[in-house]
Amino acid sequence: MVISPILNQIGAVFIPVKDIEKSREWYCQLLGLPLDGEILFGHLYVIPMQGPEIVLDSKIYTTESILNIPSFHLNTEDIDAAYDYVKANGGEILTDIEHDHWFNFKDPDGNVIMVCRC
Repeated sequence: MVISPILNQIGAVFIPVKDIEKSREWYCQLLGLPLDGEILFGHLYVIPMQGPEIVLDSKIYTTESILNIPSFHLNTEDIDAAYDYVKANGGEILTDIEHDHWFNFKDPDGNVIMVCRC
């Protein structure tokens, strides 16, 4: 067995966003988090998560860099309530709730995000 200096862990997932302040507000609202974190270097906002963090980054945003397929999923215990909540908060719903387990939506910048029942 080879011993690697690289850990078997994901530290963060980057999401390209157009406007870091608006995106910070939208994601904090979506996740029920206080809007108290600092924007770093004028273009980064780290969302504290249980598990890998989400890093919103306006410096990497281009229309070509948006996430066209989910690179991760957010967990929920109530898929129906999550669906309604995302819809009410301006997420563009892309799929119905599939197999009573998951759905996809777009954030305001067009990134595709998945929500799964855990």
